Formats: sequence, structure tokens, C-alpha cells
Amino acid sequence: MSNIFKTVLLVLCLSFFNATKMQAQTGTSKYKCMIQMSNYMGEGAYVVISLINPKNAYDKTLYVLGPDKQWYKTIKEWHAANAKKPTNISAITGASVTGGDRSVNTIEIDNAKINKGYKLRFESAVEDKEYYVKDLEIPLTTESLSKKSDGTGYIRYVRFSPN
Repeated sequence: MSNIFKTVLLVLCLSFFNATKMQAQTGTSKYKCMIQMSNYMGEGAYVVISLINPKNAYDKTLYVLGPDKQWYKTIKEWHAANAKKPTNISAITGASVTGGDRSVNTIEIDNAKINKGYKLRFESAVEDKEYYVKDLEIPLTTESLSKKSDGTGYIRYVRFSPN
């Protein structure tokens, strides 16, 4: 009798762990994304975090730092892609971030796209200054989501942590 009970318990546990693993692979995960800006002089930077597919095309807008729609055109490549396939970004929009400051926001990532050739692109623009289409572009891998990544323009670095 006890062997049957142990076998049933083992089967139930394995089924639970398998279902949990499957859910993690097919669902989404939330990450805190901390952006540390470099020390620059000027207005607040508008930064867009986008998911880029393996064919190097825009897949999804994950977050927009900068609330005024009139300035979205300064983030040229994202703005053009968003104009072709408009996205409701009202729930994923926050304040712009100025030189030397940092911003912490929550982004949601589809687990099925991690380790599948996707990238996270951080575009940045500052009024009357240079535009960086790839201020930071990192592969969407479990490894890159666990380490600091350095920017090349207004962004000094970005760090992620599970939310």
C-alpha cells in the first residue's frame, strides 16, 4: 500500500513541476529595468525600449520614457515603425530621465522569446542633441538579463532584476 502511495505522490509531483516549467516557458515575466544615465547637459532624454525580432525588425514596444507625444518623432526609427503598426503605449509610458539620473521601470517580456534570437534595443534622443538608434542593444538571453550592460550614448548602463 505504501509503495502505491509513494508512486502516486511521485507522479503528482512530477506533473506539477512539469506544468510549472511549461507555464514559465509560455507566459510572461516582469523585470525591473534600471537605466543609469550618463552625465550630459541638456533636457531630459526620451528613451524607448523595444523588442527586436531575429530578422532585426521591431516586434514590440516594451517601455517609453517620455510622456509628450510631440517629441516621439525624435526617436526616429521607433517612431517610423510605430507609425506603420501603432501600439497603445499609454500603460507603458513614464517620465523622461535627465543626465546623471536613473530610472527604474517594470517591463514585461514573453518568456518564449528569451534565448530565441531576439534583442532589446534602447533608443535615446535629447532635444537639440544627437539621436542614438542603438544607444544599447543586447541579446534577449537569460545571461544578458542577469548582468549590467553599458550604453553608448546618453545611457551609461542598464541592469535588470526579476520583479
